[in-house]
Amino acid sequence: MLTRGDITRFPADAIVNAANEHLGGGGGVDGAIHRAGGAAIMAELESRYGPDRHCPTGRAVVTGAGHLPARWVIHAVGPRWRGGGSGEAELLRSAYRAALDLAERLGAHSIAFPAISCGIYGYPVTEAAGIAVGTVAEHLRIARALTRATFVLFSAETFDAFAAALERAAQAD
Repeated sequence: MLTRGDITRFPADAIVNAANEHLGGGGGVDGAIHRAGGAAIMAELESRYGPDRHCPTGRAVVTGAGHLPARWVIHAVGPRWRGGGSGEAELLRSAYRAALDLAERLGAHSIAFPAISCGIYGYPVTEAAGIAVGTVAEHLRIARALTRATFVLFSAETFDAFAAALERAAQAD
């Protein structure tokens, strides 16, 4: 599923945050989630993962959702774009898989994703959309708990790229 909007207002069991390795909040989706969710999210990150909060690229961690319309926030760390020759595609797939695996372990039935790594990290949106759509579709075929995954995308350009990736995936099936 695909929608254009603000992920901080989207109701789902789990909302995915495009986090940085230091889990410190930041700009873009990360900053918006921390602002809308409130201080409880950062407090839980510090409580669970220590003052040095670190999550490697391609991995994910979970907290409660604070004031967000979700039960959990899954903080997934995508790669910075370095031209495509530094394993970025596999790291991006890994970030999506890690978020999906955490959602399954939590028993989430629905999950909402932003376009991980497509903002300040500079990942080309067309390539990222294909990776995201393919990874999520592959997981949903074998999912135990998850029944709905939605990409909640802020800009028209990103929405259009993900819509095209969904169309390509549907034609390939």
